[in-house]
Amino acid sequence: MMEQAQLSTEMAGKVITCWATIAWTANAPLSIEEVEVDPPKAGEVRIKILSSGLCGTDLHILEGKLRVPFPMILGHEGAGIVESTGDGVTSVKPGDKVLMFPLPECRECSSCLHPKGNLCLKENVLSPNGLMLDGTSRFTCRGKKIYHLYGTSTFAEYTVVHEIAVGKIDAAAPMDKVCIMSCEVPTGFGAVFNTAKVTPGSTCVVFGLGGIGSAVVMACKASGASRIIGVDINEEKFPRARALGVTDCLNPRKLKKPVQQVVVEMTGFGVDFAFEAVGLIDTMVASLESCHLSYGVCVIIGAAPSDSQLSFDPMLILAGRTLKGGILGKYKTRDSIPKLVTDYLQKKINIDPLITHKLPFERINEAFELLQGGKCIRCVLSF
Repeated sequence: MMEQAQLSTEMAGKVITCWATIAWTANAPLSIEEVEVDPPKAGEVRIKILSSGLCGTDLHILEGKLRVPFPMILGHEGAGIVESTGDGVTSVKPGDKVLMFPLPECRECSSCLHPKGNLCLKENVLSPNGLMLDGTSRFTCRGKKIYHLYGTSTFAEYTVVHEIAVGKIDAAAPMDKVCIMSCEVPTGFGAVFNTAKVTPGSTCVVFGLGGIGSAVVMACKASGASRIIGVDINEEKFPRARALGVTDCLNPRKLKKPVQQVVVEMTGFGVDFAFEAVGLIDTMVASLESCHLSYGVCVIIGAAPSDSQLSFDPMLILAGRTLKGGILGKYKTRDSIPKLVTDYLQKKINIDPLITHKLPFERINEAFELLQGGKCIRCVLSF
């Protein structure tokens, strides 16, 4: 894997042929194929991917739970080195180490300009169309155009990303680790620090102890939470969750009462903060019902299947509970996430426990099997 921030300029302005994994359809293994990657157009950056994390969202897409166009190159949690830039790009240059973000930051739209906003309006991450901002693709395979995922598509040796979704990071950053700071880390940490604003001495419950849930647990502990209840149907995750800061573990399938009722009884009147990191309607409602009826805060992090509708008793809200959401932890991606990388290098935060597996790119289907089987919290692929 290349760690040196130097790339040949021989291919600048030319099509690059490289390897990528293509999802031709849902509910089928990924196919490793040779693809042609076009040079970047104006405002775009072509990047050599060095590492990419496997996120639960990628798995949900493969399982057909989230609607996207196929064929597509998945992956949205990547770290790499700039190979070339299109006209007008000023924030990065060839040789820079960068992260790619599924959520851009144009710094011009109403969301980016608002101090509390981060859902940049230039990219529709809620209903992805699989195309670059100009409505076209930069990938070709077997003579067919291949769709992009969230404008990133990091399961490839090379990808093209718009400048507004690229952040330059410290040259000392370990590229086999910091890729998870494109999604897992800011999503989990930000849900606690920015969205919920967990307070010292508070009680928390985390539904789902996978990658995002684990990051939430770490942030709750760092915020001084006195009790952190972890909820998951896979008890193999419990020892690791306890090591990260969970004080009580619950498996809903082994309880005689609904898990939210058990949580309320354990805490007296419900938790101060609840986090849903599964992406199911039932766990979203259970998370809300676990909150203290007067001032509990519930944060939805998981992405529910396409066309889902969230339904619950409105009295849950009228009583005083707050239901919140936030993509990528409400961080303004280009402004904030490179600073998190610097914090990691300065040992102000620790992301190492969030990576449980590392595999070479060609074993990507094995990595997805580990994730689907609950054996893996986060696997990083190296190129």
